[in-house]
Amino acid sequence: MLKSIKKYIKNTINIIKKLLIENKGSIVLSLFFLFIIFVGYIYYKNFTVLKDPKKIKNIILSYGNYGIVVFLIFQIIQVVAFFIPGEVIQISGGYIYGTLFGSIYSLIGITLGSVFVFLLSHVYGRPLVHKIICKKDLKFFDRLLNIGSIKLIVFLLYLIPGIPKDALGYICGISDIKFKDFFVLSTLGRIPGVLASTYFGANIHSGNKSVLIIVGVVSSLLFIIGVLKGEKIIKKIGEK
Repeated sequence: MLKSIKKYIKNTINIIKKLLIENKGSIVLSLFFLFIIFVGYIYYKNFTVLKDPKKIKNIILSYGNYGIVVFLIFQIIQVVAFFIPGEVIQISGGYIYGTLFGSIYSLIGITLGSVFVFLLSHVYGRPLVHKIICKKDLKFFDRLLNIGSIKLIVFLLYLIPGIPKDALGYICGISDIKFKDFFVLSTLGRIPGVLASTYFGANIHSGNKSVLIIVGVVSSLLFIIGVLKGEKIIKKIGEK
C-alpha cells in the first residue's frame, strides 16, 4: 500500500514537471500578465493619475534611480490595457526625460508591451483575443489585414494616427505576420508619433507655448485625418 502511494506521488510529480517544462513559455506569459494586472489594479482607484503627466512625473521621480523602470512598467501597462491613452504616457516621458531620452524609454516600453501582447495572443489564440477585443475592432483589423501585403498594412496601421495601435498587437498575434516582421514594423511605425508626443511633453516642461500650440494643432489635424480617412488611405496604398 505504501509503495503504491509513493509510486503515485512520484508519477504525479513527474507529470507536473513535464507539464511545467513543456508549457514554461505559457506559464511565464501568464505570470507576467497577472503582474501587469496587479500593478494596474494598484492604480485603478486613482485612474486619473495615468491621464496627468505631472502626476505621473511625481510618481516616477519618487522611486529615485528606479524611476525609469517604473516608467517602463507604466508604458507596458498602457499597451496591455490599451484603453489607457498612450500619448499621455509618452508626453510624460518627454516632460520628465526630454525629447531624446523620453522617446527612447517610451519606445522600449512600447516595444516590450507590444511583444508581450503579440506572444500572449499567439499562445492563447482567438478565444483570448475575442474576450479582449470588441467585435467591431476585430472586423476592422481583419478586413484591413487582408487587403494586400500584411507587412505593409501592419506598418501603415502603426504609422497613421487615430488608429487603436495597441489593440492591433493582439490581432497581429493571431494573424499570418511573423514575429520578427511585427517587431520591426510596429517599432518603426510608432517612431514619428512617439517623437511628436515626447517633443510636446518636453515643451510643456520648458513652457514654450508657441511650440505647444503648433505641435498640438498639427497633431490634432493628423489624428482627425487618421480617424476619418485612415482606412481609405491604407486600402488605396495596400491595393496597389
